[in-house]
Amino acid sequence: MNSPLYPEEWPDLDKALYLRSIKLFSAVKNLLSVKLELYADTKVLQGDIFLFNHFSRFETFIPQFLIYEKTGTFSCAIASGEFFKEKNVLSNYLQHVGVYPHDHPRLFAMLAGQILRGRKVIIFPEGGMIKDHRVIDKTGEYNIYSRMTGHRRKLHTGAAVLGQGVEAIKVAIRHAFDEGRLERLLHWQEQLQFDNLNELLAAAHKPTVIVPANITFYPIRASENLLFKSVEQIAGGLSLRQSEELLIESNILLKDTDMDIRMGKPVNPCCVWDWRTHFIMNKVAPDIEKLDHVFKLRTDAKNWKERLLEHYFIKNAQCARDQYMKEIYANLTVNISHLASTLIMSLIGAKRRQIDKCRFYLVLYVAIKHLQKNTDIHLHRSLLNPDDYGGLPHGVSTRFEQFICFAKQAELIAERDGCYHFLPKLCEDYDFDRIRLENPIAVYNNEAAPLRTVREALLAADAESRGIDPYRLAAWHFEDEQLSLAYERQTYADHSNGNMKHQETATADPSPFFIQPSEPNGFGILLIHGLLASPAELREYGRYLADQGYIVLGIRLKGHGTSPYALRDASFEQWFESVQKGFNILKVYCSKLFVIGFSTGGALALKLAAEKPAEMIGLVCISVSIKFVNPAFMLVPLLYNANALVRWVSSFEGVKPFIEHAPEHPDINYWNMPVRALYELRRLIHQLESLLPSIATPTLVMYADQDPVVSPQSAEIVFNKLGTAHKELRPIKSAKHGILMANIGNSWAVIDGFLRQYRHNHADEAMMPRF
Repeated sequence: MNSPLYPEEWPDLDKALYLRSIKLFSAVKNLLSVKLELYADTKVLQGDIFLFNHFSRFETFIPQFLIYEKTGTFSCAIASGEFFKEKNVLSNYLQHVGVYPHDHPRLFAMLAGQILRGRKVIIFPEGGMIKDHRVIDKTGEYNIYSRMTGHRRKLHTGAAVLGQGVEAIKVAIRHAFDEGRLERLLHWQEQLQFDNLNELLAAAHKPTVIVPANITFYPIRASENLLFKSVEQIAGGLSLRQSEELLIESNILLKDTDMDIRMGKPVNPCCVWDWRTHFIMNKVAPDIEKLDHVFKLRTDAKNWKERLLEHYFIKNAQCARDQYMKEIYANLTVNISHLASTLIMSLIGAKRRQIDKCRFYLVLYVAIKHLQKNTDIHLHRSLLNPDDYGGLPHGVSTRFEQFICFAKQAELIAERDGCYHFLPKLCEDYDFDRIRLENPIAVYNNEAAPLRTVREALLAADAESRGIDPYRLAAWHFEDEQLSLAYERQTYADHSNGNMKHQETATADPSPFFIQPSEPNGFGILLIHGLLASPAELREYGRYLADQGYIVLGIRLKGHGTSPYALRDASFEQWFESVQKGFNILKVYCSKLFVIGFSTGGALALKLAAEKPAEMIGLVCISVSIKFVNPAFMLVPLLYNANALVRWVSSFEGVKPFIEHAPEHPDINYWNMPVRALYELRRLIHQLESLLPSIATPTLVMYADQDPVVSPQSAEIVFNKLGTAHKELRPIKSAKHGILMANIGNSWAVIDGFLRQYRHNHADEAMMPRF
């Protein structure tokens, strides 16, 4: 088929229209449900040719605008010639925002000119839309499906050819300068529209860089949506291709979808040039006078030197292509759907047709923990945030359950007798335009296939999970608590409205701590800190207990030790989950445990005791906050509800989202107390009062007789309602709230006596081996 007749010179980019388009894109981006993350450092963004993999039409409008947001540089792009066959509003718009038809006879020459002038070029080297994500065959070779032939083919080398051509022109300019050919330099200056020769020479000396990038969408959905139904009613019957694209891509736009763009290690298109290529290039350089010359060597070579240079260019382009395609797929953002799909297809390949449900969850968790240490792959943020994946060993994971639900609906797997059974549909062949609808598991598996590390990690995890060491699991769970702190810090790092960030003075290490004594006595102690604080307030006391032979774990309650905004977003149920995680870690190492909680930590410890865990043999709760000295705290529910209403009807934070207070330990505690946190504490107290009679664990209740924060009546209420027959009430003479941290009134010794009494009662049981 002959190419359409295009003007020899393409319209230059209309900067005003381009900028209006960026503003429109920003507005639309905020309206859509796509969470877009760009991962690229400043050096990478200085590249010239940017390559992206292809999955949806929507993504083709994004890279150039993102690059402008980050660098202020305009970008050109390539689109199918079908958009330019007719003169209409769309074709006119594309022309004026730097989009070129793929079949323009001077395409590379025009793009080379744009690159030399300092603009970027966006290319999707896979050609057509890649729906099955199958880019690598069984031998590890890269290829893709071609709609033209209906077969798979090698990927195009266009980006490598363009990059080499740009570098060849730069060599010609530098050669003219070295030879003192002023007339030739002025010719290049005019042709490339530079204001002066200095700008021309600077461009000629700048290395040409190709930047491979990967766009990953998560999750892939195929459920019907309002847009699809509306269009189907208006347009009547849609073709298979149209309906598939409308379903998949409108779900990307209209439902919560993560779009991660990762720019990988830059590739020099001339990195494979050897001495022969450089030698011939220098021979040909004096004769290069126009941009088109370099890109017509295949058809219009004037002599043997140009023919030989073209031969080297083709060979080198293939090598460069293999480099940047490998880098594109190496920058996949791996999510739990990739892991689950890869595991399923690997098991099918090993002739296994089912997997135990609990085993599946555990294998995924073990693989995640190993992959977190692998710096060669990029994990989706949900695989770095323990709140998302940490429940897998216990059969809990919202994201994985969504994957399973979709796989069941698609009739790819079935759940029976505690196992997931792999159905025959998983192994069927599908039309290129149906695979995303019919078998997303195959699509996810194909996408991750170039990353052999992922498959190897899953197979190793499958073998390891058959006899997993409980101590290793516990160590991973404690590591998750540390990762949770780091993730929370990162998430709330930018929350610094007003002067709040400067008011916060906490510098003490808020990390959870785990201390194993040199001579363990067989007992463990879980320490739970108070509201607005962190494990730092109990760290010294933890060391004191470890010196006596106790294994000690100081847990961090969610929302603490990072930002008051993090605490504002946490519920008391999440605080309690932190306590449960700490208790479950510690009981792996000890058969008998004590729990010591201060203030809000004491309330959480009492709630834990109400669950009657067999391992808990004693409980110490200090300064439990049932009633407060400040009567204003009684108004917290009213203030919280007012805040919630304001946030619901507007974008404002609320009437009064935080209350300032002066902490006893400003190096540990927040200065700003979220109203939400006080509201959650009241919810906890309300629930606790009904639980106290059911607690049978021996309990020591301690309090400061002149506590400025918590009313001493709180201790009496707790003590009187406790159901246990073994309880003790001990006041400590103090006008401060933090009696435990400062060991006021020799409170540590008081607790020692309680621990010794119940440790003696369980000495034989505690010394029994745990496993």
